[in-house]
Amino acid sequence: MSSNLPVPPRAPQRPFTRLVHGDAVEDPYHWMADKTDPAFTTHLEAENAYADALTAHLSDLREELYEDISARTKQTDLSVPLHVAHSDGTAYWYYSRTVEGLDYPLSCRLPATSRDAIPDVTEPHPDEVVILDGNALAQGHDFSALGWSEVSPDGRRLAYAVDHTGDERYDLVVLDLATGAVLDDTVTGIGAGGAWAGDDWIFHTRVDAAWRPHEVWRHRIGCLDDDALVLAEPDAMFWLGVGSSRDDAWVLVEAASRTTSETHLVPAADPTASPRCVAPRRPGVEYAVEVGPDALWILHNHDAPQFSLARVPLATPDAPWETVLAHDPDTRLVDVAVYDAALVVSHRTAGLPGIRVCDRLPGGLLGPARELEFDEPLYDVGAEDAPDADTDRIRFGYESLTSPPSVWEYHFATGERRLLKESEVRDHPVHGPYDRTRYVAERLWATAEDGIAVPISLVRHVDTPVNGTAPGLLTGYGSYEIPNDPHFATSRISLLDRGFVVAIAHVRGGGELGRPWYEGGKELAKTTTFTDFVACARLLVDAGHVAPDRLAIEGGSAGGLLIGAAVNLAPDLFRAAHAIVPFVDPLTTILNPELPLTVMEWEEWGDPLHDPQVYTYMKDYSPYENVDAGPYPAILASTSYHDTRVEVTEPAKWVARLRDRATNPPERPILLRTEMAGGHGGVSGRYKAWRERAWQLAWLIDQVGRGASAPQVTRAG
Repeated sequence: MSSNLPVPPRAPQRPFTRLVHGDAVEDPYHWMADKTDPAFTTHLEAENAYADALTAHLSDLREELYEDISARTKQTDLSVPLHVAHSDGTAYWYYSRTVEGLDYPLSCRLPATSRDAIPDVTEPHPDEVVILDGNALAQGHDFSALGWSEVSPDGRRLAYAVDHTGDERYDLVVLDLATGAVLDDTVTGIGAGGAWAGDDWIFHTRVDAAWRPHEVWRHRIGCLDDDALVLAEPDAMFWLGVGSSRDDAWVLVEAASRTTSETHLVPAADPTASPRCVAPRRPGVEYAVEVGPDALWILHNHDAPQFSLARVPLATPDAPWETVLAHDPDTRLVDVAVYDAALVVSHRTAGLPGIRVCDRLPGGLLGPARELEFDEPLYDVGAEDAPDADTDRIRFGYESLTSPPSVWEYHFATGERRLLKESEVRDHPVHGPYDRTRYVAERLWATAEDGIAVPISLVRHVDTPVNGTAPGLLTGYGSYEIPNDPHFATSRISLLDRGFVVAIAHVRGGGELGRPWYEGGKELAKTTTFTDFVACARLLVDAGHVAPDRLAIEGGSAGGLLIGAAVNLAPDLFRAAHAIVPFVDPLTTILNPELPLTVMEWEEWGDPLHDPQVYTYMKDYSPYENVDAGPYPAILASTSYHDTRVEVTEPAKWVARLRDRATNPPERPILLRTEMAGGHGGVSGRYKAWRERAWQLAWLIDQVGRGASAPQVTRAG
């Protein structure tokens, strides 16, 4: 790196005092809350220019990493066709197709005569119809993302919701699939989801100024004057969502907060009927409903912290619930899909996801549960919903740290499994074929401050030594009961083949070990998430998996909060930190009920506006509030200008304060990089996403991986 380094931008400071619960706090960067301020845009552009200048020497490495991802990805590919029978008697195979050189997939369908023989559509079939071309949809836009896409029950129309900004406000479009003509594009600025009610009506959500889906509306295709409000949610803690029953006979309208839910039913045959409540909300009780022909199946946590399954007649939903699957304190029930032949139960046990199948017997009885077993010690698995209740099989997806994503078919009657597709990792022109046996995945356990064992999923090349010399990347999340399972990532191979050890810290606040694991890292127990992560990092160093001066960490959104808190707690433990759309100014955000998501988040973080104890607790862990004078790891904050979940303001303020207080040497820079045409998930389009990830990986390698002893890998040629 040249000694003639560019000068980092210095954000202007403007006087502002926050006064809450008698506590006066000076916040000179509060002005950044106004994203429309020209001075803020100018500052972001200066930060981008600085980041580009300081990393210009990485251009060749970035291109090499991009080519790694590109070379290993089968760019012309397709999903496994799914058979769907429509109400008009037709049936189709539905699938998506990607084409080399095109950023977005094509949604396709092919007439079907049988659901038993999956067609070979490696090459486009003469009868194939492209029902939605994501590339045409994105033309002329810097950003394009679908929030919802669904064919009508009779198979004749397609409805989709598209966002061309990144702010997650969508426009609804309805197409005639026979002609491709736009039937309706009059509904704009709506929420992401939707549901058909018959073939002429669509239910959708509308969002308020705080981005909360607060209303459900029904829209009659081509008749805007017939639109009507179905349900409004006045409680700012709750949001609304819509969906359909498996047989399309019912529209489900769900109201939910972080701890409480309530479901309403509307018959699709009578879209103007008043919604019927399944069970009125009770504080702390969550439930989800699956509608069968004659019964409601209810997954709930009433007197069952890890959830249980009940059944009630459809005709009398207010009757007492009959328990079908009892509560098990060692197993978190996540989802139940009900078919004529079997129940498919998705669960979490011992820190891993699982699938159980129970045959449905005469008289409403269930047969013994059959657990789907897998050979690898660490994996991610999930059952896919079948569109028809009379199916005799389901599909499930499987992947691991070393096994690419695959789709399998499981037959209820025989228990037979059939591999339908495994994503191909293509031969690399330099490193040769991908060989999963050349990588080692294992589960480690760190001891937290309170003595609790915290799981870690780790992967490395088989030739990477465990002697304290390897560079490492530790990732984490730890919020909202969302598990961070050991999944496959093509881009990760580039790190493993450069001698990196890559690990996932399954810290409290996430859902890896069920509801108690989540509750042990939220609200007034939130700091446990951060200390768990530090304990995981110390174990990697102490056990010799990574070099003590070559450990990088990474996390996004609430995981970005984790990264910000970790570098405050143990700045000497990490060499570099990458925070992606990071929630690093949580107290300021959660104090402002007018900001997107804030009030709904009070059940996750606590309510600092009305509770002084929560205010003090959050102030003590907020990354922005606790930046100390002294050396920090090298830091990269990646964010997006149009992100509505974590405003660009937060990482911008955090970086500005780090610049004020951190005493980093030049080789440990602090960078802010803003995608000006992106949302919470970054850029749209796969090629742009690959380049974005290559940029990030090049920075990480430059910080902790330069000079690493790369494993001896097979070379092509």
